[in-house]
Amino acid sequence: GQPVPRASRDIPASRREVVDHCIKRGAYKPFLGSTVGHFAVKLADGRFLTSRRKTNFNNLYNVGLVMIEADGDDSVIAHGSRPSVGGQSQRIVFAEHPDVDCIVHAHVPMRPNAPDAIPVRSQREFECGSHECGQNTSRGLKKFGNLYAVHLQNHGPNIVFHRDTDPKEVIAFIERNFDLSGKTGRLEAEPPVTP
Repeated sequence: GQPVPRASRDIPASRREVVDHCIKRGAYKPFLGSTVGHFAVKLADGRFLTSRRKTNFNNLYNVGLVMIEADGDDSVIAHGSRPSVGGQSQRIVFAEHPDVDCIVHAHVPMRPNAPDAIPVRSQREFECGSHECGQNTSRGLKKFGNLYAVHLQNHGPNIVFHRDTDPKEVIAFIERNFDLSGKTGRLEAEPPVTP
């Protein structure tokens, strides 16, 4: 199959606006010819669209997304390309939080004086994209207004919301709490894990 175009009607305008904002603000930094992070939108019946592995999200108009069909708990069918490493985590979050259908994740730090009490979970013990990573992310999510968030220490936030959420609320939350121009990995700059 072919990647799903960024302009597809399957991609909610709210998720598109949030991801476009993150791209414009520098959240997806180049690394070895691609960018790090991921995003997704749940469709129906175990299907979702996710970002493509080893691509440059800053060129999203030409890159497109991957259609995923869950084939049980341990495998998926990907159409058009290899899915983001975050695909397994996305599948778990969508399954455990049926009230949301959009996920945005970037490798950016939390602001030192972030006003919202965002939970911080350790990422170090879990391989990115593993079942354990997905469970750690899903169980760490806390509700803030019409969205959920968790920050994975030295890794970055997962922002989760429903397509009907006003994208301005999501963008304001991100800007208030995260430095989209920064990058993670600086141990001294990250808040401690929330017990």
